[in-house]
Amino acid sequence: MLRIWFGDMEEVNVLHNVKTFFNNQYQYSWLDDDFVKDLVRSVDRSIVESPECIKSPVLRQIPPVRLSGGTKAVILMKYCPDRVINASNCGDNCAEWILRLGNERDLLINLYHIMEFPGDTFEIEIVNTKTIVHNMKELVDVAVDIL
Repeated sequence: MLRIWFGDMEEVNVLHNVKTFFNNQYQYSWLDDDFVKDLVRSVDRSIVESPECIKSPVLRQIPPVRLSGGTKAVILMKYCPDRVINASNCGDNCAEWILRLGNERDLLINLYHIMEFPGDTFEIEIVNTKTIVHNMKELVDVAVDIL
């Protein structure tokens, strides 16, 4: 299940500097994953041609370190399950992918804003209040009181 903590997490070491961490820790094998290829295509509108080369319609051929911050954050959520990622590095175009990961396994993220999750229904735990929300109205009602 996707679990969200809104605001500062005092007792947890949240990964805020997604760009630097990703640029120094990513593995080429991560870019061979179909989930990651689909993520890059959806969020960055680019094609993973090889683990070392991504074809961007704007930047042409780029290395993985030139991916967007949101794409990097979601990749880290997938491959560093022991880390809590600051998902405020992501735009709403990453929300679908974060939900997918949360449907595959328990995923705790940190947010400092209200992210627009797709679909009419979903199941997300707001950890601050131990509340399960099922749609955007419920999520906003809970998050507004926290933020």
